[in-house]
Amino acid sequence: MDAPAADAPAPADRVELTKPATADAEPPAPDAPAAPTAPGAPTAPGAPTAPGAPTAPGAPTAPTGFAAPADPWAAPASAMAGAPAGAPAPPPPSPGPPPAASGWAAVPPGSMSGFQPGYAYPQAPGATNGFAVAALVTGLFCMWPIALVLGIVALVQIPKRNERGRGMAVAGVIFGVLGVLATLLAFLGVLAAGVDTSDRADRPARAPKAPPGSVLWSSLKAGDCYNPPGNAAGSAPEDGDKTVFWVLKVPCAVPHHGEVAGTARIPDGDGPAYPGETRVRDLAADLCGPVLDDYALDYWAVPDGMEEVYLYPSRGNWKSGEHDVTCTYEDRYAQHRGSVRTDRAGLSPAQLAYLEAARAFNTAYWNEPDGEVAGSRSEYLAWARQMADASRKEADELSRRSTAWPDGAKAKVAELAAAQREAATAWDTAAKTADDAALEREVRRAKAMVTKSAKLTLDIRRELGLSTGEQVGDIQV
Repeated sequence: MDAPAADAPAPADRVELTKPATADAEPPAPDAPAAPTAPGAPTAPGAPTAPGAPTAPGAPTAPTGFAAPADPWAAPASAMAGAPAGAPAPPPPSPGPPPAASGWAAVPPGSMSGFQPGYAYPQAPGATNGFAVAALVTGLFCMWPIALVLGIVALVQIPKRNERGRGMAVAGVIFGVLGVLATLLAFLGVLAAGVDTSDRADRPARAPKAPPGSVLWSSLKAGDCYNPPGNAAGSAPEDGDKTVFWVLKVPCAVPHHGEVAGTARIPDGDGPAYPGETRVRDLAADLCGPVLDDYALDYWAVPDGMEEVYLYPSRGNWKSGEHDVTCTYEDRYAQHRGSVRTDRAGLSPAQLAYLEAARAFNTAYWNEPDGEVAGSRSEYLAWARQMADASRKEADELSRRSTAWPDGAKAKVAELAAAQREAATAWDTAAKTADDAALEREVRRAKAMVTKSAKLTLDIRRELGLSTGEQVGDIQV
């Protein structure tokens, strides 16, 4: 081998990254000199050769502008270090076939099998989430709070478990939200409408629009006659409770259903809060008793069908300052003319004395307890004591010497007074019995005495010129 020229630069310690000749190319002559390079210009690995630079005959050239890829079978740089210029390259290692004759590095076929590293295998969605199904079903059946909760749980579980049913879960949530909002709006609407939910939820405290010619029931005064508005007459339940907002005030000379006896103020002993419907109704009955008795002193003049009716305030009325009860006589099914009021100025002294004497007895007699004696023993004992006092008081009033009784009524009045004293003794005996059977027997005996004296009462009223209960349906005043 020839020695290198003296002025040529020393060979660099690097690898020439040129493509090796193909198998059928003729190898260069062993003693051929190396291709000259431009003076002082280092050859970069993979850089294209200068134009006109000779290459081995038959060797392919790298495309212009691209660096030739490194030869995987080339000897390491340490094996080439110090080799003389122009020395032939060592033969490639025998194991494995040579790479494809291409300008790019070939990829082994095994590396393309399967999926690329770093990418997860896509997982098919699993079964439908049970909470999503339940959310949709409960939403359709208007169980909105449950649908809302189940839908939220389903939306949380579906992505974690890779399950189906997101649409059903969303539908359940929508049903739940809409249902809860509808319920809330309905509740607020009830509050805005002023519904009284204290004792009876169907009693609104705010009055509807007033019919033409009507007035508030609370504006009625003693002596006023009225009719229910529209077709309200005869529509009241059997227990007498009904909601009244407006009434049509009419003169008592024209047909009417009701007549006001007066009003009474509910005491504030229970505090400023509404006492409750049951308590107000009981107070109304206690307060209206004396008012009705004083207005219609001669109760026998009240036509059949007209009953004692109490108009008491609701919670809404109470809040607006209406604490009065209105006491009336009312016939729900029939109309009457005239007034049931007793005009004291038109009564004689004997008539007034008799009506005043019978007043306390009649009031006590109408307070008879409901039910059987055996089931209401304490109530019947108290009633017997009350009847004994009322009978004795009437006898004393009828025996008063200051009263000038008409000749036709004097003897009958004395007979009635004696009958009432005998009845008082029977009531005293009933009030002292300790046995239910004896109490029932004594009460029945005392009531029989009252019935027996009814003929005396009728005769006295006829002699005094008072009503005998035989009046026609209408009262003519």
